Order: sequence, then C-alpha cells, then structure tokens
Amino acid sequence: MKNPNYLYLQFADRIEKQIKSGVLNVGDKLPSIREVCAETGYSMSTVSKAYYEIESRSLIESRPQSGYYVSNISARTIPEPSPSSPILKCANVDREDLIDQVYGNMTDPDITMLSLGFPSNELLPIAKLNKGMVQAMRQLPNSGTSYEQVKGNPNLRREIARWSFTWGGSLTEEDIITTPGCTSAISHCLMTLTQPGDTIITESPAYFGILQLAKSLGLYIMELPTNMTTGIELEALKKALSSKKVKLCLLMSNFSNPSGSMMPAEHKMEVVRLMEFYNIPLIEDDIHGDLYFGASRPTNCKTYDESGIVLCCSSVSKTLAPGYRVGWVSPGKFKKEILRNKIYHSLSSPTITHQVVGDFLKNGRYENHLRKIRQILNHNCNNYINTVLEYFPKGTKVSQPQGGFFLWIELDKSVDTAAFYHLAMQHKISIAPGRIFSFQDQFSNCMRLSFGLVWTNELRESIQILGRLLHR
Repeated sequence: MKNPNYLYLQFADRIEKQIKSGVLNVGDKLPSIREVCAETGYSMSTVSKAYYEIESRSLIESRPQSGYYVSNISARTIPEPSPSSPILKCANVDREDLIDQVYGNMTDPDITMLSLGFPSNELLPIAKLNKGMVQAMRQLPNSGTSYEQVKGNPNLRREIARWSFTWGGSLTEEDIITTPGCTSAISHCLMTLTQPGDTIITESPAYFGILQLAKSLGLYIMELPTNMTTGIELEALKKALSSKKVKLCLLMSNFSNPSGSMMPAEHKMEVVRLMEFYNIPLIEDDIHGDLYFGASRPTNCKTYDESGIVLCCSSVSKTLAPGYRVGWVSPGKFKKEILRNKIYHSLSSPTITHQVVGDFLKNGRYENHLRKIRQILNHNCNNYINTVLEYFPKGTKVSQPQGGFFLWIELDKSVDTAAFYHLAMQHKISIAPGRIFSFQDQFSNCMRLSFGLVWTNELRESIQILGRLLHR
C-alpha cells in the first residue's frame, strides 16, 4: 500500500477523485505545474511526480507544448482480459512453425513489428553507447579480445549489485554471475537444477522462448491459472507445489511477458514463503522490472528471499542494448552449481559490451536513460489502449499494464489470431498470436502487441488497420 505521507501521492489521489467524480471531465486541461506550485506551496518536484503518477494511472495525458489533459481513458470502464484456465496437467503442443513465421521477418524494415518485445532503436542512447565502446577498448587488456573471468566483468557485477538497492536488494558483486543475456541466465539455471523428465511450473500465458527452452531440455511444463493483472493465482500454486511432482518454478513477477501482469508485493512474499516451505527453487525473470510507470520501482521475489531459494535473472536487453547480450543471475545458494554450468557451456561472457554497460551504470547514465524511456513507454501504452478501444470491435478486452512493453488483447471467441496474423501481414503489420504463449489449446482469440516503437501517425494508422480488419 502506498505511503500516505508522500505529498505527491496525496495530491495525485485528490486529482483522481476529481476526475472520477466528474469535477474534471475528459478533455479538461489541468493547471500547469507552476500554477499548482503557486496555489499549494508544493515544490516543482512534488507536482511533477504527482502528475507523472496520475499519468501512470492512465487518467491524464501530456500534450507537447500544451500541458496535461484529462484522458478519455479515464471515462471508460476498460474490460480486462479473462484469467487463464489451463488444464492442470503437462502438455507440449508444437508451436514452432507459427513462431518461425512470426519472427522470421523481425529485421524487415518494411514491416510494422508490433510483435517484437524490445525497444525501437530511436529510444536507445546509441551515440553514448558508441562512445562507451571506444572507451572500453582503451580500458581493457588487449582491447577486450581476451576472455574475462568466469564470474563475469567485475565492474559490471559491482554496478549490478549497487543497482539492486532499487528493488530492496543488498547484493554484492560476489552474488552476481554475468551471462550473454537473460535467456542464457535462465538456461544455466534450468540446466543446473533439472533433469529431462522433470516438471516445472510457469504462468499461463508465458513467454514462448521460455516454453521452447524448457521443452528443448526435455522438461514438462505445468501451466497454472493466471490473472492478467496480478499474476499467477496463489491457490493454484499451493496445490501444484503440494503435489510433490514439481522440480522448480519459473515466474515473471513484474510486467510479465505477454500479459503485462505484476504480482502485488504480498503475493511475492507468499510465493517466496511457499518456495522455502517446499524447498523448491524459484527462477525469477525480472527483465522488465526497471520499466515501471509508477512512482517507484516494484520489488521482486528476490527482495524477500532470505534463504537463497530464488535465482533472479535479468538483463539490459529490454532497456538499453538488445544486441549487447548483457545479462546476469543472482543465484542465491546455487552459486557454485550455476558457475560450474557456465564453465561447461559458455565459459566467458562478451568482454567489451559488458564493460560498456558496467560503465554506463556507474556513471549514472542508465538511470537518466530509464527516466526518459519509461515516460515514452507510458505514453505509448496509453496511446495504444486509446486506439484499440476506439477502432477494435466492441467487446475487445485490453490489459492495463503498469510497466513493460506489452498489451494483451482478448477478442471475440470467433477470432483466430493465428489466421489473423497472416491477414495483417498482407498489410505489412506483424502481431504475436496468443496461442504461441501456451503449450495448451488456449488463447487462440488473443494477441500480444508491443508498444516499444516510436509513436507516430503511421503507427496509429497500423493499429487502426488492425481494427478495420477485425471488423470484417
């Protein structure tokens, strides 16, 4: 629960009440930040944070060179997608062909890639990274051509540990092992802690890359019912863990891919308690945790881990540099085993790019970059929701994520989004069909859209085209 002592939250709550009570109507302009400061005596920082908080609740929107206005989303009751209801058994239905089709054209500049889950190049600090690359080559022995130590670049590990304070962690550089991306970190964890034939738990829907990775390792996946706002349902998790058939659990606690759900802090605490009680490891994918729209970064499950049962994996692939392949894991009590697995399978992480990211974190550039990209993604999310609600068929259900990259959209049962993908591609628009996010026969009438692109009139038109195609 938010601390009522924060002035900006108190002010934000008052504005929200005015909007919901009809004192402020759709399209009304809010007083400027300076005007509010003059009237209330609040600081510029307090009012700015309050407006940012209200905007993160999709109640107001900023218009360049004009100010803040009450959003038309505020007047709507947005139907949220239904919770998932997978059968509580393991099933591995092939989705490879559909995945290959969706991602086979991911570098085609002529296609509007609403299917990709990473930021557009225009949102990244490429010039600063290029300067960092030159600097790293000068800093590193042999210009970065040598292997680094198995644990990873010490500068990067130190800065990742320092950054852990943002989610309530108290890590040291010795608690971190670097990897070539987040999926590599998860792969090391799965290979270390499981054997072919073991059963693992995931949310449903779940990121298709993780599903396919687990399948390639000969694992069975038990998909559990999941709320598209609050994440995995705890009662279902308790039942599955008590069956004593589960080897480990793999969850995205913050801004899950594809649903965008975020587990409340009390749910995260309960999940960790359950893992400790049953002595079952939790691999936590926290790759989107820094992309929050609210006033502060959410905690993760690792925040509440006192026994070392949580292996927290993350990366800068979704925030800073997808192609740099910079990831890491905080493996808790499994550090020795994870490190040994890294020696066997990859030995060393990329030398130069890991040095660049370590310096980027150290100099405060990462924090400044995150402030900008979070605001852009928040605006994008609101623009997507507005456009979908306006142009998609009546009855469309849309998630309302509080961070990350993804909108989860549920359409009428008669719509097959796998077939719709091919129709959309005739118009050079790529979407991610819902069925690739499950090994069971579900989500055929759902799709995932990424709002990591730069918002333009052309992008709005692409979403409008999807709406017109669905009306057919």
